[in-house]
Amino acid sequence: MRPGDPNKNHGTKTDAGVANLIEYILISGVLTGLFIVVLLLTNTHFMEMPAKTITYSAYTDISNGISTRIVDIYAIAPANGNITSRFDIPDEVAGQGYLVEVGNLYGEDLSAQTVRISGTTVTANVAIAGIGSTRRAGGNTTGSGMNRISYNSGGFV
Repeated sequence: MRPGDPNKNHGTKTDAGVANLIEYILISGVLTGLFIVVLLLTNTHFMEMPAKTITYSAYTDISNGISTRIVDIYAIAPANGNITSRFDIPDEVAGQGYLVEVGNLYGEDLSAQTVRISGTTVTANVAIAGIGSTRRAGGNTTGSGMNRISYNSGGFV
């Protein structure tokens, strides 16, 4: 053991410890920032986009089913009289309710009748195939409860 201050000869070499500490803090900060950015983008790309795709597919399937029911009612519609069909569609799609609108939704072409299903972020439009401008279809509903399609030869007021 030598007498005196043990750090006396090492005054210039203490900078290496501080440099390593600063390097560690800077690299950790940059990596933490990148990790936060990746976490924020993961929700959008891996959860929201597939949910929207599945919701659009479900809306399209429901619209096609409603369109088919409307055409079926048209096919068996009596010349004089009424006919009503009750059906059930899913209450929710991807945990959210939705609105169903039927009719001439664009206003320009009177023969263009569509079934539109819209939720909070997704909308699907499907044409009512088969009846064109020969019959007018119109109305709206939601997914909850029992739904019905009615035909009246005298028309609805």
